[in-house]
Amino acid sequence: MSGPFHVVLRDAIRQRGLPLQRLRARLAERGIQVGIASLSDWQHGRAWPQQANSLRAIGALEEILGLPSRTLTDLLAGRTATPFLPRQGIDESSGPISELLDQLPGSRAWELDTLTTEHIVTVDEHRCPSLVTIRSLVRARKDGVERLLVRYFGVPTGDIDRVTVRPTRNCHTGRLLRHREGHVMVAELLFGQPLRLGETWIFEVELADPTAEARSDFAHGFRRMEGNYLLEVRFHPMALPSHVNGYLRADLYAESHRLTDLRLSGHHSVHLTAADMTAGVLGIQWEWPAALS
Repeated sequence: MSGPFHVVLRDAIRQRGLPLQRLRARLAERGIQVGIASLSDWQHGRAWPQQANSLRAIGALEEILGLPSRTLTDLLAGRTATPFLPRQGIDESSGPISELLDQLPGSRAWELDTLTTEHIVTVDEHRCPSLVTIRSLVRARKDGVERLLVRYFGVPTGDIDRVTVRPTRNCHTGRLLRHREGHVMVAELLFGQPLRLGETWIFEVELADPTAEARSDFAHGFRRMEGNYLLEVRFHPMALPSHVNGYLRADLYAESHRLTDLRLSGHHSVHLTAADMTAGVLGIQWEWPAALS
């Protein structure tokens, strides 16, 4: 199994279908006391087992989860340090994104649960990730919810005014706010009808940025817990990268940390998945072949 540590641990827990309470009980049967919060932090990359008792728990988890010996232990030993992630949400209280959200009353309210989100980034023959397709399934947390906000962070060399938003399914565009100096856009998507408490809604939208030539990555920030997330990057066959990897940041402007190398498929694409993420920024970055002299 390939890393990183927390992804392998989380996938193994899911495959065995063991709730964290049961895992904790199984560890306790072996005389190892680990809290549910610690198990949750380990499987979401918010913290790493470091103390002797925690490291002993990892060896026991390999046995409980039916993993080959040292599967988790070796991944833990070979990990690169990543920052501790907050338990909930990225910070949107400052910077250009905050200035835009302040102009939209209720923009920070938690009115929708995100059950699934899929981002497809299309890189054209000019090496420009010019098109982002977003497909998402959300669920209303109260009666009357009828909109959501999409954030887009452009590159410093781009032109945020030239980014366009095209709703393609079950929504239409409301207000569009742009921060030219900060290269950020917030797009309001309107469902066209209010949702009831617990009602789900699927929507699709396309963001086109013809000025993103300098972009060599794409990422998604988790503001609240999300069920399942999929990020796919599709490369034009005439513009294939020399290297691709996944990365993680603790917050919007924190240092990025490499997670795992990604191999191009026969269809010239790579993807990264996550489940039950509550915080941080997860992305894919790529490098282009060196220019021939």
